[in-house]
Amino acid sequence: MERYPDIEIYLATADLEALSRWLGETLGAEPLAPAGKQRWRTRGHGGDDDIPVLLVAQAADGFASLWLDSPHTPWPTDADFARAAAATLGCEVRCSLGGWQPGDDPDRFLRVLPDGSESAIDWPDSGR
Repeated sequence: MERYPDIEIYLATADLEALSRWLGETLGAEPLAPAGKQRWRTRGHGGDDDIPVLLVAQAADGFASLWLDSPHTPWPTDADFARAAAATLGCEVRCSLGGWQPGDDPDRFLRVLPDGSESAIDWPDSGR
């Protein structure tokens, strides 16, 4: 299975307490700490490897960006991460449809809802 070098998802709701709890349970991360205007950071672990975590509130169209800068996460792809986040956090999550390559449509995203339903959307043009 392909494993991305980093993964990023977009959360409709970014509850810092719930996110910190989930990242702590899954990555052994400390709670998210302020790192500038509308930014929070922490560091998790995947085996012996560090996993830098960055949360940016209001990153795109009212969604928060959650980025894990490591290939050593429990989730091999953005879509795997999005599915886990939607189920655990109970909010809409969006991510790229796959590993982005030059020539790909940058506005095509996977939309994952807390009930597990998924659809490909054009974003930012699509409504919530």
